[in-house]
Amino acid sequence: MLDRHLLPKLRTPLNAIATYLEHRHVTANQVTLFGFFIGITALPLLAFHAYFLALIIILINRLLDGVDGNLARRQGATDAGGFLDIGLDFIFYSSIPFGFILANPTQNAIAGAFLIYAFIGTGSSFLAFSSLAGKHQLKSPHYPQKSFYYLSGITEGTETLICFVLCCLFSTDFSVIAYIFGALCWITTFNRLFFGFNTLNKFKKISNHDNSACTNREDRSGVLKKEES
Repeated sequence: MLDRHLLPKLRTPLNAIATYLEHRHVTANQVTLFGFFIGITALPLLAFHAYFLALIIILINRLLDGVDGNLARRQGATDAGGFLDIGLDFIFYSSIPFGFILANPTQNAIAGAFLIYAFIGTGSSFLAFSSLAGKHQLKSPHYPQKSFYYLSGITEGTETLICFVLCCLFSTDFSVIAYIFGALCWITTFNRLFFGFNTLNKFKKISNHDNSACTNREDRSGVLKKEES
């Protein structure tokens, strides 16, 4: 929901960092891997209650996630790079609630499990539609620079980052924050399922209509050829 407003404002600093790295022959995939290995260290930091350090790591990971996309567009985006980026992103996202669960299993286990469960909903609905949208060459009007159909919702990257920041700053209230954000994630999931099904169903009807029209034209053409002969 907020990504479309925030990303344009971050374009200038991300361009500057990407330019610096490109001049030093750093690739987008290298930034993706480095960002992931930096980000995943937030898991043990959270488990040992080092919440402020974990917050810094989370922010660095999200910054590098923006830089690798910028670099990829400069150097030529690839399916392999996009796959790596998305896959590692989802592993990182799920590691943060898990870190809070390890920090206090008694208090955080159910809420953390609920949040990870909600991430499965947003992630699966996002990826399922994106894969089928790519098959039909559909493009997102809000994120045309993406190499895949970026299906928007109430909880996108910016909202998820805000959730993580709040969890780190108010760690004793993790359960409350996780339940609220998890509920918002499920609203996003059901919205995506509704939008995705109706969009693809409408596309199928259009395709069937075009195929039927093409068949009718071929049938008429065959009749005319018989009459001429």
